[in-house]
Amino acid sequence: MGLDLDLCVEKLRRCEFLEEDQLKALCDRVKETMLEESNVQPVYSPVTVCGDIHGQFHDLLKLFETGGEVPTTNYIFMGDFVDRGYNSLEVFTMLLLLKARWPQHVT
Repeated sequence: MGLDLDLCVEKLRRCEFLEEDQLKALCDRVKETMLEESNVQPVYSPVTVCGDIHGQFHDLLKLFETGGEVPTTNYIFMGDFVDRGYNSLEVFTMLLLLKARWPQHVT
């Protein structure tokens, strides 16, 4: 049985954690995607550049509400995904899910 990325995104939006086996499968999937990508990625405009999320999951959801959902909007996430905030796991999991689901729209 494969990992249903859309269901995982909806589960995470409800602030429910993925199961450990789901998270491991997701990490493996994104790892394979990123191993195939070049270290320097072409980026096509328009694109929204984001940084310093710092584990603020609800701010990330608000960003998508304001800027547009993936894949309608292309995003570059520059780093500082986790720390400080209370929802670092949710932030990083969401970014992994979006990268796995729409790899050409999330850098």
